[in-house]
Amino acid sequence: MEPLITDETIENVSILAKLELSPAEKEEAKKDMEKMLSYIDQLNELDTSQVEPMSHAFSLHNVFREDVITNEDRKEEILQNAPKQKDGTFMVPKTFD
Repeated sequence: MEPLITDETIENVSILAKLELSPAEKEEAKKDMEKMLSYIDQLNELDTSQVEPMSHAFSLHNVFREDVITNEDRKEEILQNAPKQKDGTFMVPKTFD
């Protein structure tokens, strides 16, 4: 049986990942990739026919508040957060001359 991970595969992956691997590192990467594929084969043997598919590991729900439109005038309250203000507006440092 031909090995699944060849030297050419390792070379291509290292180029795509922009890695310069020594020959020893290439052999180690080859072994690691073969272990990963072996593990995936093990997982493929599991019977998941009774398992409901899921889109995320955690149950998700919308955590945002309801978007309610109000016409309150909160200008003074908002301006209290400004480090500097002038004529009812925020004062900020110049960004250009």
